[in-house]
Amino acid sequence: MARLRRDHCCRLREEAVKVSDNYAPEHLEVHADDLDWWLDKLTNYGSLFLGEETTVAYGDKTSGPNHILPTKKAARYSGGLYVGKFIKTLTYQRMTREANEKIGPVSARISRLEGMEAHARTSDARMKNIFPAKALTWGSRNEG
Repeated sequence: MARLRRDHCCRLREEAVKVSDNYAPEHLEVHADDLDWWLDKLTNYGSLFLGEETTVAYGDKTSGPNHILPTKKAARYSGGLYVGKFIKTLTYQRMTREANEKIGPVSARISRLEGMEAHARTSDARMKNIFPAKALTWGSRNEG
């Protein structure tokens, strides 16, 4: 058990937050004063246990929302399993002519800066179809 546990001594609590958030533990117990401060500052953990009245066993077996938590520093970018992980999310875009006039050249420029010429050309094509009389200059390849 001792080889799975990590103890760190820090002079300042701000330093402790940095160490913990970098480590991104699956389970994190905090035994300190001002538990609301810790709750507000800590951001990378699978499940947080605040104060001596809580323990990992409680969270894993009875009080916690789940027992499927991020491991191996995955708490830096993900949280524990919850119903939202099983819900399909759909996104869509719809643009007005006015939005195209603003977004088209920017999209083409960014795409070219990223080396994504095909994306840039689709932006150019939309602009040409929607605004056939307008000369395409900003965002184009021949920019000087």
